[in-house]
Amino acid sequence: MKYLFLTILILSAISLHSQNISGKVESSIPVGQEINVSLLNTNFKTQTDSLGFYKLENIPKGNYKINVTSTGFKPVTQRISVLENENLNLDFELEEDQNELNEVVVSGTLKPVKRLESAVPVEVYSPVFFKKNPTPSIYDALQNINGVRPQLNCGVCNTGDIHINGLEGPYTLVMIDGMPIVSSLSTVYGLSGIPNSLVERIEIVKGPASSLYGSEAVGGLINIITKNPTNAPVFSADYFTTSYFESNLDLGMKFNVGKKAISLIGINYFNYDQVIDKDHDNFTDVTLSERISLFNKWSFRRNHNRLFTIAARGMYEDRWGGDIRWEKKYRGGDEIYGESIYTKRAELIGSYQLPFEEKLMFSFSGNVHYQDSRYGTTSYIANQKIGFLQLTWDKKIGRNDLLAGIANRYTYYDDNTPATKEAENTWLPGIFVQDEITFSPKSQVLLGMRYDYNSIHGSIFTPRFAYRFKANENTIIRLNAGTGFRVVNLFTEDHAALTGSRDVIIKNDLKPEQSLNVNLNYIQKINFGNGTFMGIETTAFYTRFSNKIISDYETNPNEIIYDNIDGYALSQGISTNIDLNFPSGLKFIVGATVLDNKNVENGISERPYLTENFTGTWSISYKIQPWNLSMDYTGNVYSPMKLPLLSETDPRSPNSPWYSIQNIQFTYSGWKDFEVYGGIKNLLNFTPKQNNPFLISRTNDPFDKNVQYDSNGKVLVTPDNPYGLTFDTTYVYGQNQTIRGFLGLRYTFR
Repeated sequence: MKYLFLTILILSAISLHSQNISGKVESSIPVGQEINVSLLNTNFKTQTDSLGFYKLENIPKGNYKINVTSTGFKPVTQRISVLENENLNLDFELEEDQNELNEVVVSGTLKPVKRLESAVPVEVYSPVFFKKNPTPSIYDALQNINGVRPQLNCGVCNTGDIHINGLEGPYTLVMIDGMPIVSSLSTVYGLSGIPNSLVERIEIVKGPASSLYGSEAVGGLINIITKNPTNAPVFSADYFTTSYFESNLDLGMKFNVGKKAISLIGINYFNYDQVIDKDHDNFTDVTLSERISLFNKWSFRRNHNRLFTIAARGMYEDRWGGDIRWEKKYRGGDEIYGESIYTKRAELIGSYQLPFEEKLMFSFSGNVHYQDSRYGTTSYIANQKIGFLQLTWDKKIGRNDLLAGIANRYTYYDDNTPATKEAENTWLPGIFVQDEITFSPKSQVLLGMRYDYNSIHGSIFTPRFAYRFKANENTIIRLNAGTGFRVVNLFTEDHAALTGSRDVIIKNDLKPEQSLNVNLNYIQKINFGNGTFMGIETTAFYTRFSNKIISDYETNPNEIIYDNIDGYALSQGISTNIDLNFPSGLKFIVGATVLDNKNVENGISERPYLTENFTGTWSISYKIQPWNLSMDYTGNVYSPMKLPLLSETDPRSPNSPWYSIQNIQFTYSGWKDFEVYGGIKNLLNFTPKQNNPFLISRTNDPFDKNVQYDSNGKVLVTPDNPYGLTFDTTYVYGQNQTIRGFLGLRYTFR
């Protein structure tokens, strides 16, 4: 049936006898987003692809006005005449409009501002960027962003988090539409199931932002901005599958509800049910999973264009990994080892502008997260509820752009582990104020501070300072300094504490982690005059942590010992992004980050586990316009990382090798409203087992029934256990999928 459908489409395209309009839209600076191309007063409209090419098809002959628009650029309108049997080729060049918002961002200052005029550096990534390497989740999509690395934390259940500049996932605050939805228990799963088709852009701030956002914004934040229902396509669908038989479906649709409301619905479904064991350890290489997520966002029309949006999302996931013989009847037992996780999650987000002359915005969010897990015989059943309320006041007075707000966050958490003796009820009220002072068109200062009171840990104060200097239209320098804090819930953020056979030891009451950050950001735009453009952005950063919680795997191989560091921790380095565009349609996006992360305790400096010294990313795109065929070559490269071993006799390498994951994709866009794409992932066929005898130790005895110990609890070397090991899943640093193909189809009706 599928092939019959494709055949009909091809025959229809060949037999159609009509006129087309195609071309390329360029600009003196990177647009970084899709560009709208339409014929005024008609239904003919489209958007450019990642290289700026567009195509309008099946245009009746006649006279028209073609209109080209993009946020932050002057619109272009041109009269054209379409003759019978004529295909027009029209190229356009957009000029930056200094009077319009240019790449509007909100994450740096909690209010809309031009990206290049924001005192706080904010990186922006649109769906065009992520389409270069299609993935089934936001978590996977972040792998080609410089300085950002998805990190697997469990070799069996394949849960993970997001590292920014080498800092572990708990130091990153993840939000949806500016609301702190993803946190604590949700960090592991909250980035899965967000329909990619509904994502407008992703904003990333590297460095503490607790002066605005409170807890968790210690090392940075990721803000997922969903589409405005007013501007979203009427219907969109995106389906792809891989040679591993992973299947992912994204659906999006909008509809009007009377004259006052527009509703946007998104559905994501992911399924992977193949038991594959290519490394021959009798354990699954990749976790099997079935996930469904439903997202619904409403936008209401109000007087004076006041904002009112509300959105809800529900997600359910069933995933398991382990012995390839495992079935659900073995769940929680000690006969066949498996890690089975059931996750139910619901979210509510909203913003309402109060009906006053002053700009007062009331925002709220809430989520309920329930998890029922079995890691072998270890049961982990957790329930978390979070409620968040915030009221902000936005006011301009002369050269001062003020923002003040009050917020309150309530967290309920309970699980069945010995560390949680009774349910935790935590209140975190806070008050903050921020002032952006414009001294001149070239000089701007931002001052901010926040006071929070945690019902368990007491008062927390987080100040912030930023300075922006605009030497000219092509050169910008920013200096930022600030503090961050994080209130810890250990078990929700470190699955090493739940998997394998190690005992968990918490030496003391864990104190809130705090950070101090300084970074210097430099942007240089170079226009070579022949249509070639280069943008360079470099950031040097320094972050010092106090009370950082470290996990000790070495003192006792049978234990994971958690405690606040008796000293401090450092994360410092330099990051560079280069964006290079040629008039031929060839485009390069290249990034590199050099890191120096270390824990300093009792005068001894030690590099943390799973932290690279260098990371590089790239994206190379080119379109063969006459064939409607584009090519995207994406990849990343990582330097060696220190890995946790069980003993001196552990035969696995103490460090990961240099490794690179590279992908290539071809996209055909010659059919109206359709795109067909396909390619190969992991071109170099890299897997973590290379140069290692095994990844997961003792898969033949996952319940340690045949492990023998001496009187001090040390594992004995025996003929059945020649390396003196226990079952352990913490030795993991990258994906365990080999080279694989993928094929997909997109449809967008606007």
